[in-house]
Amino acid sequence: MNSSSTIAVDLPTQASAEEREGFIRVTENLAAVRFDEDTSLDHDEEFAAAGINDVHDNPYLAAAAHILIDLVDQGWVVHRSDGGVTVRPPDPDSDRGTEKLRVRRQEHLRRDAQLREPSVRRFVRGMEAPHEYNGRMVSVFNLMRDGEELAVALERGLETSAPIKPYVQVVDAEAVDAFTGFRLQDIWRYFRHTWSNAYQTVPGRSMALLIRDAATEHHTVIGLAALSSPIVQIAGRDNWIGWSTAQVLDQLANEPSDRAAQWVASRIRAQREDIYVADLLREDVLSPPDLVSPAAEAIARLREDADRHRAKHHRGRLIRDRSATSDDYWVNRAETPLFRSKRAKALADTLDAQRLLGATLGDVPTGADLSAALNDRELRKHVGRVVRRARGERVGTVIADLTVCGAVAPYNALAAGKLVGALAASPFIASAYARRYDRPSEIASAIAGRPIRRESRLSFIGTTSLYGSGASQYNRLFWPAEVMGGREGERLGYYPLGRSRSFGSSHFSDVTIAALVRVSEHAGSLVKVNSMFGEGVSPRLRKVRLGLNALGWSSEDLLKHGRERILFGVPLVRNVRDYSLGIDSEPDYLFDSRQTSTQQVVDWWFERWALRRAARPEILEQVRQHKVTFPIQHGARVPNPPPEELPER
Repeated sequence: MNSSSTIAVDLPTQASAEEREGFIRVTENLAAVRFDEDTSLDHDEEFAAAGINDVHDNPYLAAAAHILIDLVDQGWVVHRSDGGVTVRPPDPDSDRGTEKLRVRRQEHLRRDAQLREPSVRRFVRGMEAPHEYNGRMVSVFNLMRDGEELAVALERGLETSAPIKPYVQVVDAEAVDAFTGFRLQDIWRYFRHTWSNAYQTVPGRSMALLIRDAATEHHTVIGLAALSSPIVQIAGRDNWIGWSTAQVLDQLANEPSDRAAQWVASRIRAQREDIYVADLLREDVLSPPDLVSPAAEAIARLREDADRHRAKHHRGRLIRDRSATSDDYWVNRAETPLFRSKRAKALADTLDAQRLLGATLGDVPTGADLSAALNDRELRKHVGRVVRRARGERVGTVIADLTVCGAVAPYNALAAGKLVGALAASPFIASAYARRYDRPSEIASAIAGRPIRRESRLSFIGTTSLYGSGASQYNRLFWPAEVMGGREGERLGYYPLGRSRSFGSSHFSDVTIAALVRVSEHAGSLVKVNSMFGEGVSPRLRKVRLGLNALGWSSEDLLKHGRERILFGVPLVRNVRDYSLGIDSEPDYLFDSRQTSTQQVVDWWFERWALRRAARPEILEQVRQHKVTFPIQHGARVPNPPPEELPER
C-alpha cells in the first residue's frame, strides 16, 4: 500500500464506546471486501453483519459506516492495523477499456438503484402502457424508431425521401406532444433514464431539448440535450477563456488602456448601484455620506452586519415562497437575513474598492492610472476583486454547461450524438436560451431590491466526457461556420480544455448525505445548508463537507472520487473573454445569430457522419437490432434492474 495515497479515518473523541465498538466491527468486515464489478453493497446488510441496530442514537457511527460502504462500493480499500483505520482510493487503471468498464459499472449501480424506486417504476410503466390519444392507442414505444425500418430507409438513401429528418424541440414544462399526448418533459425524462448515469435535476437555469425525426409518423426521438447553469469555477475552462483573475490582471498590467481603466471604474459604480441600501441607512449601519466617501469604520460595520445576518439566516426558518406576487416582492427578498448578509458583504467589498481605488483612478480613469493601481500590491488586490465579481455576475448568464447530450438507439449507431452536440451550439438554441432567460435574475434582483436583468446571450458552452478515456462523442466535433451562417474559413466546435479535478460528491449515496447532515447537526454546527436558491453553490457538496468536518475526516481527500473527465468547450463568439466579462457590450458571434433554420447543420451531419456510418454493413446490423415489435427489444427502452431486485408492487 502506498502510504502517500492512504487516508486515516477514525471516530471523533465525542463518539460513544458503543459507536467505537461498532466501528471496529464494520471496518473489519469492509477490510475483507474486494471490489466486484457485478455486485454492489447493501447498506442495511452491512449494518446487520456488523451488529449495528441503532443508527439513530449513534450518529457518528452511522455517518462513518455509510461513507465507508459507499467508498468500498466504488473500489476503495479499507485497511485495519495497530495504527488505526485507513482507506485508499482505487488506482486508475492503465487500460482504458478496463477503466471505462469500471466507471460504467459504478454509474449503473447508482442508476439501477434509482430505477428500483417505486415512483420511478410507476413513471416508466405509465409511459410504456398504451393510452388513447386522438382516436389511436399510443405509448412511448411509438417514439422509438424501428431499427429494421431505419436500416431499409438508409439503404435506399436519398432516392426517395430523406431517411432521417431531424429537428430541435425546446421542452417547455407543461407543453404536450402533438403525436402522443405526453408532456414533453415526461418524454425527455423517460429517455434520460436510459443514460448510463442516474437522472437528476440541477439547480438554477436548465433548458431541455429533444431532437426528433420528422421522417417518422410520431416524430421519434433521436436524442436529448440540456443546457444548465455552469459550475462556477473550472480551472481548465477559465484558463482557456482567459478570464481567470490572474490572467486578467496580468493582461491589464501589460496593456493598461484607457478603456480598461474606465471598465474597472464602471464596474465599481455598477456594483454599488445594484445593492439595496434602504434598510442599512434606516438602521444606521451606514449614513448617506458613507456611500460617497466610505470610511474604514463604515466598512467594518457592514462586515459585522453581514456576519450577524448570516448567523440569523442559519437559525431561521426556510423561505419557500419564491413567486413575485407583489410590487415590493424584491424588497422583501432583499431584507431577508440571507440576502441582507449577502448585500452587506458585497457593499463592504465595493466601498472598500471605491475608497482605495477611487483616488488613484480619478474621475476620468486612464491607462496610466490603471497601471499605477496595478503596481500597488494592495490596490491590485482590489482590482482582482472587481474582476472576480464581474466574472461571478456573468458566469451563470452568458456561459452554460451542456449537462446532457447524446443520441438514443438506433440513431446512436449513426453518430447522432455528434448531431445533438452541434445542434446544442447552434444559433437556434442560443436564441431560444436568450428568450427564455430574458427575465429578472433571482439573486441579482434580491440584492438590488428591484428587478435586474442580466445579459442572457451565450458566449460559451462547456461540457465534460462521461469517461476519462480519449474516446468521446465530442472528439473531432468541429464544423464549418458557414453551416450556421458564419464566415467562410472559420469553424465552430468542441475544443479540449484539459481534465476535471476528479473532485465532488457523486460517489456518496443519498442515505450517506442524510447521515452526514445529521452528524453535523448533532455536532452542533452553526452552519446549515437549506438547499435554497441563493444560499450558495452546490448544497450537496457543502453538506458533505460539514459532515466530514464533524467526523474530523479530510474532505479534501475524500471528495476526490478519482474519476477524471475530459473538459470540452464551444466558444460561440470571437470576443469570448471581453464579452464574457462585460468589457465588450456586444457579442461578436461566429455564426449568424439571426439564423433560425437548423437544416444546414443536419445536412452537414448527414453527409459527414451518418452516410459514412450507414455504408458499413456492421453498423446497419447494429441498427437492425432495435425492434419495436413485441416482445420489444430496443436500446431506447428504459432498462429493468435485475428482476429479483425489483421492489414488490
